[in-house]
Amino acid sequence: MAAKRSSDLRPRKRRRIDCPEITEWMRLVETGGIEACEEQHRLVAHVRNVFATEELVIDYDRIERYMGYQKYFPFDLLPWEKFCFVLFMCVFRADGTPRWDEMFIYVGRGAGKNGFDGFVAFCAITGVNGIRSYDVDICANSEEQAKTSFDDVYNILEEPDNFKKFKRSFSWNQVAITSKSTKSRIKYRTDNPKSKDGLRSGMVIFDEVHAYENWKNINVFTTGLGKKPHPRRLYTTTDGDVRDGVLDSLKSKSEKILAGEKHDNGFLPFMCKLDRPEEVNDPGKWEKANPSLPYLPILRTEIEKEYADYVENPAVNFDFIVKRMNCPTQAQESAVAKWDDILATRREVPELYGWPCVCGIDFAKTNDFVAAVLLFRDGGDYYAVCHTWVCRQSADLGRIKAPLDEWEAAGLLEFVDDVEVSPWLVTDWLISQMRLYDVLKVAIDNYRYSLLKRELEGIGFSADDKTVKLVRPSDIMLVQVKINSLLVNQSIAWGENPLMRWYTNNTKLVPAAHGNFTYGKIEEKSRKTDGFMAFVAAMTQEGELPECNEIEYIEPLVV
Repeated sequence: MAAKRSSDLRPRKRRRIDCPEITEWMRLVETGGIEACEEQHRLVAHVRNVFATEELVIDYDRIERYMGYQKYFPFDLLPWEKFCFVLFMCVFRADGTPRWDEMFIYVGRGAGKNGFDGFVAFCAITGVNGIRSYDVDICANSEEQAKTSFDDVYNILEEPDNFKKFKRSFSWNQVAITSKSTKSRIKYRTDNPKSKDGLRSGMVIFDEVHAYENWKNINVFTTGLGKKPHPRRLYTTTDGDVRDGVLDSLKSKSEKILAGEKHDNGFLPFMCKLDRPEEVNDPGKWEKANPSLPYLPILRTEIEKEYADYVENPAVNFDFIVKRMNCPTQAQESAVAKWDDILATRREVPELYGWPCVCGIDFAKTNDFVAAVLLFRDGGDYYAVCHTWVCRQSADLGRIKAPLDEWEAAGLLEFVDDVEVSPWLVTDWLISQMRLYDVLKVAIDNYRYSLLKRELEGIGFSADDKTVKLVRPSDIMLVQVKINSLLVNQSIAWGENPLMRWYTNNTKLVPAAHGNFTYGKIEEKSRKTDGFMAFVAAMTQEGELPECNEIEYIEPLVV
């Protein structure tokens, strides 16, 4: 079905694009009126080429009527938003179908994606679009996110100054907004694909697509397109922490189009990002990732504050570089702590005889390093007693530059002249510690428990009676924030123990899903982390430790 064009312009090729809503942004990019990334320069060149080589219609009357709705919204569209909106909603092929019916908007957090989505959704159901039952579905991974743009439109309709006027043309409630003239409606939907096969959408808007790990849920919504004229898809997002998912697929497709390697086939890629990671340190370059920044001074102030936190601790504040600057390659695994904070762990450990503690064990490879840590608490201060076993048969010993022999002489580790570190060596050590301290619980990796199960049960620790905690990755993610706090506040001490300092300095923070972190080795073979990971295991049970004023002194057991 051809579009009901409200102007009588004939389709034509255009060396000169005579539409200010399109050209304002293009000239800002081309003249340096705004800092723009390489992808924006390529997009502008691509759009100029399309208009110069294809017969297209710019529907000026439609633009004017759509732009008239801005007065009801608490914002005016910025130059980049007008550029995207008009190309998406008001430019048609000679046959009346939209030239760009699929749009990908990739901008930094705070640019105004939700407001833009709401404006597009509202315009699409009006009589200006003119297609009956042109339903708009706003989709996201969570109901809260999906409702954001919907609520923006809902709140505009509820405004006292607008209420009477809109009541004549629209009906609305908390789940749907309906145009009385077109019978089109806006609804919000989550990513649960069940019972969605009957959708007859005109447009589907996917908000924060970085959260989608695959196309399954998206496909459920988009397979309903095509039942109405002029089906459109809009993807809006910042970057995120899911790799090889929908976002990376859209980015790859966009880059191929902008590089001229692939025909756009109606796909408009609007990408804003830093060109190089080091540009994060130049506030003048930030608008490359957020084209709204020059117009929003309050947002700039907030971003400046977040930048200061990022500089202080890049790993923990990696959301800044990923979501504010769309530069995920710089969300790198980094050292778990600054060296000064690691050095602070050398504080003297007080006399702990008779104190309650929990034990963490790292038993990843029996023919390599094995470590155990006893963790104590005194109010907000934590103390650790550590021990390590090193298998002489470890294939990595030749790569390790650390002074292991010196650390053995200092009693920090013991070499095992065998093919592996036997489980009974660990439990024998634990028995010796139980003569000195009140060991409440043992924590060990869920997948390694079977290696120590019999020996631990032999000395009174079992997962069945919950005296053994089987540590899962989710437990580590939960406790990472606490560990970071202890390190930066210098509230953890394990005394003069260069082995534990080495372990800690070898450990990196690894970004995980949903803004969480786990731990990894900075270098896989020559830099060991076993002692630190035993400490992490123990920290998952720090809540089991009583406050110091609750401790009843226990005389050391002398045999």
